[in-house]
This record gives sequence, C-alpha cells and structure tokens, in this order.
Amino acid sequence: MPVKAMDLFDAYQKSMLPSDQGFIVSSFFSPSSAYSRYEVVSYNNVKSIYPADNGLTFQTDGKKLHILIEPANYPKKAEEPYVRSSHEQIPHRFSELDLHTCKNQTKIYSSKEAIMSYTSFTVMKPAGVNFAFIFFNLPDVYDSMALFFEKTFNKEAGVPMVDAKKVAKGLGVKIQDALKWEYSS
Repeated sequence: MPVKAMDLFDAYQKSMLPSDQGFIVSSFFSPSSAYSRYEVVSYNNVKSIYPADNGLTFQTDGKKLHILIEPANYPKKAEEPYVRSSHEQIPHRFSELDLHTCKNQTKIYSSKEAIMSYTSFTVMKPAGVNFAFIFFNLPDVYDSMALFFEKTFNKEAGVPMVDAKKVAKGLGVKIQDALKWEYSS
C-alpha cells in the first residue's frame, strides 16, 4: 500500500518529496488555547528544494489556502485576521474567508480562493506540537486530506465531531477545486 502522507522534513531527508505535484499541510497551534491555523500548499514542477534557515524552500509556484480556527472565547475576534499578531495571523480579511460557526461557537474560517505564490515559497520547520505533512498525489488524496482535517480539527482544536466532519468534507472539495494544477498539452 503506497504511503499517503508523511512528515515533510522526513520526506526531504529520505529524498521522497515528489517534484511533479504534492500537497503540504502545515499547522500552527496556540500553546495557550484551541486557536489554530493551517496552511495548505499545492505545488507542481519543482525546479529545486533546498533547506533554508527556518525551513524548506521550494523553487516553484505554489497555490495556498489558509484555515483559521477561533475558539468561542478568543478575545480579538473583531480584529481582521491579516492584522493580528504574527503567530495568530493569516493573510486575509473576513470578506475573503468562508465561515462555519460550530455548535460550540468555535468559528472555522477558510480562504475563499487560493493565493498564488510565484517562483518560490518556504515551509517553516514546525516547533512544539505543530507539524508539516506532505500528501502524495494519489487518486484518493482529497479524501485523505479531508479525513486528516476532520481528525485534527476535532482532537487538536476542540471542534465538535459533527462540525469537523462537515467542514473537512467541504475543504476536501475546495482543495480539489482551488489547488489543482491545469496541464496544457
């Protein structure tokens, strides 16, 4: 059975990073609350991958989606996500995000559209409980990512399972639509 996903930095060390197409999911969890951020990047046709001081740099274009999970008791909920402190920030205004309010009043925001990163992007080396995974472009990659989000939303961010399932399923579809690469012949 092929490997569906693995730690990004382990895959790099083992020379297992695909250069044709892959999906990277990085998480950034608050140490003091359920506040969570995720970045999903799809890439294609890598020219090179090399270590940087703080992570791995991919020399290629990338398409990014951001997800933000805000607990009900978050004190700065009126502040636009793009102006929040660097460890709570995603590069969007509320008007650029889809919102799902969970039954426990946790809010899950996700990018309406992908952001293009031209020529290169860097994936930060995770610290603490944060992670960076590479999802291999297998036929069931979108289902695998949806299941992954369902589990991490529920276990790591305290999202009720019914909401985690619903949002994760929608994210699988959104990732498939927004992050796929069109091939021209």
